[in-house]
Amino acid sequence: MDPKVAKADAKHQKLHSQKRKKDSEDRKVGNEIFDKLTLETLYKIANQGYIDVLNGAISTGKEANVLTGINKDDKFVAVKIYRIATSDFKKMNYYLNGDPRFNVKTKNKRKIIYSWVTKEYKNLKRLYDAGVNVPEPYTSSNNVLLIEFIGDENGNPAQPVKNQNPENPDEFWNKLLVELKKFVNDARLVHGDLSNYNILNKDENPVIIDVSQSVVLDNPISKELLERDINTLVNEYTRLGVKTSFEEVWEYVNPKF
Repeated sequence: MDPKVAKADAKHQKLHSQKRKKDSEDRKVGNEIFDKLTLETLYKIANQGYIDVLNGAISTGKEANVLTGINKDDKFVAVKIYRIATSDFKKMNYYLNGDPRFNVKTKNKRKIIYSWVTKEYKNLKRLYDAGVNVPEPYTSSNNVLLIEFIGDENGNPAQPVKNQNPENPDEFWNKLLVELKKFVNDARLVHGDLSNYNILNKDENPVIIDVSQSVVLDNPISKELLERDINTLVNEYTRLGVKTSFEEVWEYVNPKF
């Protein structure tokens, strides 16, 4: 076996065996996402001090799994690992095209994934620096993204609003609108897939996640995506009892394309 891969595999075994007991579902997360190159990437990130232990899954999806990690300071982090085999590359190219920060002219799936992860990291950095309530990004490499863990001190992740409705929907909605306005006007990005699936309810405060597809306002599709986002949110929060409308939200956000 390649010594580098052997070291990565050994590190992987360490990451999966220390500090936390895992149930059978956690152990099943396993082999489907940890291919040779992913192991090497995790080994590299571990050597840089960003992570020492991997725990079970926070979420699993067609394109990516998010795991709980623990860094060398015994703090929780979130580790997002994109899967090469099952990702939607047509969708990725759609959101990468028109973004002046990227010039992706390749059909190589792995390179597209790497650009996608870099895009999510850069979007998070831009949003975090603009004061939007998103997880702080720590680092990215190849198909792996490390970000702030959103949850409690025991490692229990905050739930998306779809799983945990706010106690006071009107108050939560008002907080979300403030975040949306900063998202668009201060970070000058449009989420592109904003819904209660990717808004966490952290102690009755909204935290926006999953920004890989987010586009800059200069992108030709940004206005269409923002209209879609607002329509989705209005529909979801109206069902929760909030009195609002597309026109009201658009006027409040007041985007400057």
